[in-house]
Amino acid sequence: MPQEKVIVTAALTGSVHYPSMSPYLPLNPKQIIEDGVRSAEAGAAVLHIHVRNPENGMPTPDLDIFREVLTGIKAKTNAVICLSTGGGMGMSTEQRATPLITFKPEMASLNFGSMNFSVFPGAEKIKEWKYPWERLAMLASEDYIFPNTFKTMREFLSIFAANETKPELELYDLGMVNNVAFMINRGHLKPPVHLQFVTGILGGVPSTVNSLVTLVNACREAIGVDNFTWSAIGSGRYQMPICAVALAMGGSVRVGLEDSLYISKGVLAKSSAEHVEKIIRIMRELSLEPATPEETRKTLRLKGSDKVNF
Repeated sequence: MPQEKVIVTAALTGSVHYPSMSPYLPLNPKQIIEDGVRSAEAGAAVLHIHVRNPENGMPTPDLDIFREVLTGIKAKTNAVICLSTGGGMGMSTEQRATPLITFKPEMASLNFGSMNFSVFPGAEKIKEWKYPWERLAMLASEDYIFPNTFKTMREFLSIFAANETKPELELYDLGMVNNVAFMINRGHLKPPVHLQFVTGILGGVPSTVNSLVTLVNACREAIGVDNFTWSAIGSGRYQMPICAVALAMGGSVRVGLEDSLYISKGVLAKSSAEHVEKIIRIMRELSLEPATPEETRKTLRLKGSDKVNF
């Protein structure tokens, strides 16, 4: 489905990056709220939300922390809030689903297949650890499978439908395209669906032009060109190159500290807003404009911020 304007998503903190990697990674609710508001002011129409334990920076499903962040952001910006159901390594399906059930956001992410999800090579680059859990968690990812079975995907989709929350389907590999087509054919998903192509995670597709083109073309064949909207992520140093390719292909983009800690070679970004500003500069060089939150709600057929539970 053609997109008249480019939807820019800012992913603020995630669970892949660790506090020892950057002093600018937002860890407590105040920092996450400030980063979200700054990113929205810079032009992001969607804010993708994970939360962390403010005492040690560990990803957490704590509902009180989620509530503080969600209400704090909503009070200061009209941006669409996209809640994560990916959570963090080791969280149960119930822990991942509870924030969705509790807060009923307009949109939430849904990882659409099981995969090896690994970040352990990054441990070799860190000389000093801020918290003991970081090294253990990073090394443990060598033996971690991120579970998203057909049963749990079906159950998640039922929860999304019951709460009128739009799923943003996260696709890390080509096989996940078939998962989307299967769920549409079974009636568990209704098109048009919204897809997020995630490139560059160890265990998924590499961040290359061919990977992104292959994923988009596979969806056009399996799902139908008019049955989906899409956005792309390039992990790490591939954030801007992959997003630039997505812009040229007619897609939308996601940037932010969840996906890359650096704004340029060797230079740490101080906020996700810097990433938003940079991708919008690139967009405007291509004569493209960012979608507003209300335009995004219309494009993605979202229920509206007045129907959320926060």
